[in-house]
Amino acid sequence: MKSAVLLSTLVLAVSAATPAMAAGVKTHFLDHSNDALIDDKTAFAIMGEAVPAKVWKIYPASKYAFLSQVEGGVNAAGTCVVAARVMVLPLTATLRAPLFRPLPKLTATAYDAAPNSNAEACKAMAKDKLKTATQAIVSNIIKT
Repeated sequence: MKSAVLLSTLVLAVSAATPAMAAGVKTHFLDHSNDALIDDKTAFAIMGEAVPAKVWKIYPASKYAFLSQVEGGVNAAGTCVVAARVMVLPLTATLRAPLFRPLPKLTATAYDAAPNSNAEACKAMAKDKLKTATQAIVSNIIKT
């Protein structure tokens, strides 16, 4: 039963609209982040803004997905620690389910820590680190 709930949540999250989708580009985003730092809708919006349509021509949404994971929080000493990771994962041919085999050189992680921080500043840092990690992958795909 738990897997059915997880699957339905995942399908709902993937079907959420992003700015790239509004432009008519088919996208495929997944998010496995700490909800205290960033919610699915915000993560999809950040990745949708950072991933241009040109990337989806090289890695079509029917065959690949962008997976984000933002973890961390404020510790007892008041230090906000955030780690944001973004990967490009292939989808299985029959079920179109993500296969946890990140493509070579298409995984990026951004870390940061800020002393004397609060929850709101930590959320802002999480958004910034997710954007940084996504841009790192995009810059590796599209050489400008």
